[in-house]
Amino acid sequence: MRFSKLLIPTLKEAPKDAVLPSHIYLVRGGFIFQVASGIYDFLPLGKRVLDKVRAIVKEELDAAGCQEVQLGFVTPAELWKKSGRYEKYGAELLRFEDRKGNEFVLGPTHEEMMVELAGQFVNSYKQLPLNLYQINLKFRDEARPRFGLMRGREFIMKDGYSFHADREDMVREFELMETTYRKIFTRMGLDFRVVEADSGAIGGEGSKEFMVLADSGEDTIVVCDGCDYAANIEAARRSESEDVPEAPEADLTKFHTPGVTSIEELAHFFHVDPYYLLKCVAKKALYDEGRSEIVLFFLRGSDELQETKAANSVGANELEDATEEELEAAGLVPGYMGPVSIMRNEPEEGKAPFSALVADLGVPMIFDNSLKGAKQMICGANEPDYHIVGADLDILNEEKFADLVQVKEGDICAKCGGRLSYTKGIEVGHIFQLGTRYSEPLGASFLDRDGKSKPFVMGTYGIGVSRLLAAVIEQHHDDKGSIWPASVAPFEAVVVVGNVKDEAQLSAGEKIYEALKAKGVDVLLDDRPERFGFKMKDFELIGFPYAVVVGKRLSEGKVEIVARAGLNRTEADTEEAAERVAKLLG
Repeated sequence: MRFSKLLIPTLKEAPKDAVLPSHIYLVRGGFIFQVASGIYDFLPLGKRVLDKVRAIVKEELDAAGCQEVQLGFVTPAELWKKSGRYEKYGAELLRFEDRKGNEFVLGPTHEEMMVELAGQFVNSYKQLPLNLYQINLKFRDEARPRFGLMRGREFIMKDGYSFHADREDMVREFELMETTYRKIFTRMGLDFRVVEADSGAIGGEGSKEFMVLADSGEDTIVVCDGCDYAANIEAARRSESEDVPEAPEADLTKFHTPGVTSIEELAHFFHVDPYYLLKCVAKKALYDEGRSEIVLFFLRGSDELQETKAANSVGANELEDATEEELEAAGLVPGYMGPVSIMRNEPEEGKAPFSALVADLGVPMIFDNSLKGAKQMICGANEPDYHIVGADLDILNEEKFADLVQVKEGDICAKCGGRLSYTKGIEVGHIFQLGTRYSEPLGASFLDRDGKSKPFVMGTYGIGVSRLLAAVIEQHHDDKGSIWPASVAPFEAVVVVGNVKDEAQLSAGEKIYEALKAKGVDVLLDDRPERFGFKMKDFELIGFPYAVVVGKRLSEGKVEIVARAGLNRTEADTEEAAERVAKLLG
């Protein structure tokens, strides 16, 4: 391929809205072109990288026994209604009607469509297990498309779906896909972590994300310094620390606390560690079909609420802050809400003057697991300017507990006891154990060995194919441009002819170019009638792994080999240049 014949519109200036290196260099390097908010065309270089990423994904999946199909981009809305996701998915699901009034959606993912396909053609346990996948266009109506290919509205994704007779076999396939994904991302030269994750709108019994480590990543990952534990912040777990503050000592009673409503004010007022304060976070939980309710989440004052965990604990699509007016309308007292009421006991020797009861607030109350059996707590008394001190929460044993806490840096790893810390990552893959989450509502079943009808047990497995172009650059770039790993580079090498008007240089460049092609190297010949410096700037910007520079030393039988990573330069005899580059590429 000759540079002079290719459409490679490199630019000196970055787009005004570009802040990430991947967005800047993909546009400046002539890989992509924006046609609308969150929608990009792939130009020749971008398409070559996309095809190489796709080929790696396909090779590894096919080797693992998966079968490729291609489903329609447009999906009947009826299938989404049957699965319960038509409302749950929210505004990101683009809904529309055709000229006959039939409802459709543009698929952001294809669980419903693939279940429908399997339900039509798979009817016996003898046909299982089955793993079908596609690498296809998707659409998600992002509210704020940004960061180029990192968060677009239209994107290319690999989505796979496996069908099984039982959970044990589904877990086996889930583990096989984890291994397969590790091979895929390793071949692409990526430094990544496999992390525990929240299943989100996909649903199911458990999931793992594949995160490319990068400072620019949108996701916060919790990692352990003592083992391989890693989790998305939305799903991270911790072990309760044994190093807890000394507990205050107070008899159960109601205490006047005028104007004291925040955890900080309360800790100062009582001179106690926030660990012994009961924090109440009031949220409005939003459900399908516009239903909503006030929910009170209780945790220790030293902790923060993790909203995804909280939403999952009540099965909500999302949470939003409840206003003071909404709380008051529900009969609640903002700033003084608590799960405990106290009543005065009849005077009796040796008997405490007050007893604690679970407060009947008329709204759901969810408690963090760390509060099970908690003693000597301070909480709101459900009346203005009063708190309860000395509250023991063992009376809450029948209430609902869940993991609500956002893990902090320095917390204790639940797996090994090491210390947890934060890092940043870019999600490029996600695998789920779905169980019967989709097969049951969609009526997709098979006959087992005993002739009984059972729903498929499923797994689903996604890779952000177009997003991977951005993820690779976020991890492989410098201040001059991209540095593509050879496995996904648009070309593995470029032969730069310093002066195409010099017949000797052009002839030598042509000869090295043909020699590299003969050795199976994916090579580009830069035969443009441009200045040498301009060509080298393009080499650095685009990021080909190697350049062979044919220049003034040709008269001495020498050319220069430049490695894009580090821009290290070495001389080589003209006749040996192709052999040297082929060896460098392995």
